[in-house]
Amino acid sequence: MTAWKMKRFTHLSSDGRAQMVNVSAKPFVKRTAVARGKIRLQRKTLALIAGDQIAKGNVFATARIAGIQAAKQTAQLIPLCHNLPLTQVNIEIDASKDGAAVRCTAQTIAQTGVEMEALVGVTVALLTIYDMCKGVDKDMIISDVRLLEKTKSTVAAVYDRRTERTRRS
Repeated sequence: MTAWKMKRFTHLSSDGRAQMVNVSAKPFVKRTAVARGKIRLQRKTLALIAGDQIAKGNVFATARIAGIQAAKQTAQLIPLCHNLPLTQVNIEIDASKDGAAVRCTAQTIAQTGVEMEALVGVTVALLTIYDMCKGVDKDMIISDVRLLEKTKSTVAAVYDRRTERTRRS
């Protein structure tokens, strides 16, 4: 046995079958996750984007919308992922001399983390840039998609209509 104790896989039942993790006993807390990724673009492509000259439309505006929509659909894309009520999804795109960086911040008040939503949001935003520019740039590279941070607060107020009380988790 190694020096570290092997953690049990929460997505496997005792008989080894895939299962969705039961989070019903966990408290509702405010959770935030930030993910980032890059796309390398030719300078000519960046100039076309800046001049709104890409035939498919405004590249960065479309990528922002696509990333937000994708984050909201994460549970339909990734098996066993919980459907979360997102309270915020923000997509930031920063152009540089050799491409663009996309950052997605996702937020919820829920019983489980929101990192998959942030990662899906940033990835689909990058794929949208790729799709919109593929007619003019054959050398694009998507890279460095990763989770930068995830946080949770210790207390969130939840209003329960059944009891008409506010409960602190």
